[in-house]
Amino acid sequence: MERNAPTPVQSASRALALVKLLLEEGSVGTTEAALALGVNPSTAYRLLATLVVQGFAVQGADKRYRIGPALPLGYGTLSQPSPAALLRPFIERLFERVGETVHLAALAGTQIQHLDGIEATAHALRFGLRVGVWLPAHRTSAGKALLAELPDDEIDARYQMALAGPRGRHIDVDLVALHEQLDEVRDTRIGWNFEESEPGIAALAIAIGDLDGQHAAFSISVPIVRFTREKGQRWAAELVRIVDDIHAEL
Repeated sequence: MERNAPTPVQSASRALALVKLLLEEGSVGTTEAALALGVNPSTAYRLLATLVVQGFAVQGADKRYRIGPALPLGYGTLSQPSPAALLRPFIERLFERVGETVHLAALAGTQIQHLDGIEATAHALRFGLRVGVWLPAHRTSAGKALLAELPDDEIDARYQMALAGPRGRHIDVDLVALHEQLDEVRDTRIGWNFEESEPGIAALAIAIGDLDGQHAAFSISVPIVRFTREKGQRWAAELVRIVDDIHAEL
């Protein structure tokens, strides 16, 4: 048992050691992490939970932790393809069906990063690619779809940590309104964004669900002047269809 609370430097050192362990082993459980760090399981659990909140780790259905999307390598390992590689054929299939710019995004903390995408170059007025770009999750369709997969208390914990951090004063979020939107996403499976992330843009997205601890979302984006309710309904159906394809084929 630890007699004294760890200093910030000790906590940072242990967190970095956990990241290194994840990179080396591919996955780790709470007990293994505790033994590797020489701490009790509750301390290891808190450190792992912090890595998850910050996007440096993800927890699979087997309760083991793996590399998260905030790491430069993505959250694939040498033996496990990244979401972008695994899902690229489905990105292409979705693009063929809808003919608009599509993206694959992952959630890290309270932000999303676009991992891959295809731009609809046939349209003179179109939404350009945002691959590699980070955006606030609560302002994007993909972010809302991914946040809706989380329990409300974890969402609150993520935003409380982000608001208390150095970027906190730049985060403009109404958590009450966000939870209301996420309840709607849970009912319909579709997240919407009408000019919240960028002026003149409409977007909709769906979370893919758990693929061996990996989580990502597909989005469709279009200039709002070309958006109609009928197109939105058709594209929403195509998003549901592509996710059904993924879970039937992978």
